[in-house]
Amino acid sequence: MVRARIALVLGLALGSVLGLGAAPLAAQAAPRVGYKVEGTCDGWPRLPIDTAAGMCAGLVLGPVPGAFADRQLRLPRTLVQLDGQTWLVADLADWTRPRGVIWKLTAAPGQTVQLQPLLTGLSLPHGLAIGPDGLAYVGEMSRIFRFDPRAPDPAATVQDVITGLPDNKLHDNRHPLSQFVFAADGALLVNVGAPSDQCLDANGARVGTDRCDQSEGQEATAGIRRYARLAPGRWEPTFTMLARGLRNSVALAVHPSGTVLQAENSYDFDDRWSPFEEVNRIEAGRHYGWPYCQDLTTPTPGWAGAMDCASAAHTPPAALLPPHVAPLAMTWYQAAMFPGLKGKLLMSWHGYRSTGGRLVAFAVDAQGVPLTRSKATYPTYPSGSRPFGAGPAAQAQVLTPGWGRAEGVRPQGTPVGITVAADGAIWVADDKNASIIRFAVDRP
Repeated sequence: MVRARIALVLGLALGSVLGLGAAPLAAQAAPRVGYKVEGTCDGWPRLPIDTAAGMCAGLVLGPVPGAFADRQLRLPRTLVQLDGQTWLVADLADWTRPRGVIWKLTAAPGQTVQLQPLLTGLSLPHGLAIGPDGLAYVGEMSRIFRFDPRAPDPAATVQDVITGLPDNKLHDNRHPLSQFVFAADGALLVNVGAPSDQCLDANGARVGTDRCDQSEGQEATAGIRRYARLAPGRWEPTFTMLARGLRNSVALAVHPSGTVLQAENSYDFDDRWSPFEEVNRIEAGRHYGWPYCQDLTTPTPGWAGAMDCASAAHTPPAALLPPHVAPLAMTWYQAAMFPGLKGKLLMSWHGYRSTGGRLVAFAVDAQGVPLTRSKATYPTYPSGSRPFGAGPAAQAQVLTPGWGRAEGVRPQGTPVGITVAADGAIWVADDKNASIIRFAVDRP
């Protein structure tokens, strides 16, 4: 019964509802591994993801073995809820060509899932939020725009909000995604990722002399820009640098207290266990160390001596995270479905190494900052854990202890966007597996 419904969702519905036509064969993504489904999770097909006690994972949309493969939803990155059954999904779709889509997804348990493209031909859409004016805001390559997803013709309502963001290119420039949040004072805070891993050229020489041009130059990369609010729906066209020395701030969040948190994707060193990722409390005017410092006070090999990493010139992280987990989204849980998560910080770990592929939660202080502890550990696949051996480190509550690859059962999870639905369920975009997953209470 469940398999039949999934086949219907992924085959008949997508073929008739989307109306986009098939992509050229050369442009299609590699076949998805897909999740095996069996039973139900709060009314949705149950996925074989080992979860925390009292929780289960349900498949909203995505490929499964033996069913028609979804060729439309390709790289879902972020999602927001419009109403009880309606969602927006930002689908990056293609890293090299402007094929991104903003989808309208209509989903309810026991019913055929509907996908409708609202905007197409976008360039690397990632950031997605409902603004204070009720419109949808999208972070696309080089700009942030807004539109009315409820309009008869949403494309006709598109308006630029912020333009002139660096038009980065993948591989030439490693962090092209536009992420943003609305600050407590209404300002738009925008991520501009570093255009390299370590600010070194192909020969390992510094890009700059005494300081890194990419971090300190007028282009103002490797940091967070602040665009001041002028009036409802209007922001200054020019920016100030809120913070510098941040390699990639795709994970940004604003706590009800006003605290701005950033989860850092740190350097891509070959070492499996170094460096640690970070959680940073963002304060105006601070420098958070990229590319001069790693972890707490350790200089990076290519920039030793450029900054005293133990001095006030470097703002150390509020908490260390496991190495190479690639945190891509976070939000505080304020709903009722999971009382044990109330107030905690949810975070997605997208990384492909043995530490990644997890949904986690952290206990926080009154400002929403993760609490640290001595002797903290972090999990690794296929099993086990390792001590941080350094502090301050945050101890994660792992909500998906079994989301590693299991042949014939599930792929390794690649969670990106997290949204807490009105009913308290946690919806996650699993991008490389082209899936939307709903984590809910495991009801008897």
